[in-house]
Amino acid sequence: MGLKSALLGTSAVVAGAVVGGMVNMGLILAGSKLLPPPSGVDVNDVASIDAHIGEYSVAQLLSPFAAHALGTLAGALVAALVAPESRLRVALTVGLLFLAGGVMAVSMIPSAPLWFDALDLVVAYVPMALLGARIAARLRP
Repeated sequence: MGLKSALLGTSAVVAGAVVGGMVNMGLILAGSKLLPPPSGVDVNDVASIDAHIGEYSVAQLLSPFAAHALGTLAGALVAALVAPESRLRVALTVGLLFLAGGVMAVSMIPSAPLWFDALDLVVAYVPMALLGARIAARLRP
């Protein structure tokens, strides 16, 4: 791999992480407006979320899952479109970065339901990154 290819791949991953993060945060904010957290929860305090996680409805839990999945998908898609010669590698790199964030979130909110943690960690990151690479291949063969 040459320097130009490495720089392009790195730029693609950075662009994907930024776009994916923006999509993720936008959906988190929109989701909290549509489905506000339970009364007394400070969404800026992880300890508060963890203390009240049992009060969240399934819909309130699926909102962050959707944000994680669609953020990862958008980020992987952007990365794969920026670096089409290494689209799978850059898309998976974005997916693994977001997965690392998901693992950190699971460790910070240990009271979350096991089904949510499993769904989030198994479906929202690597599969969405693979889907992003696949969509990019269809958009830019």
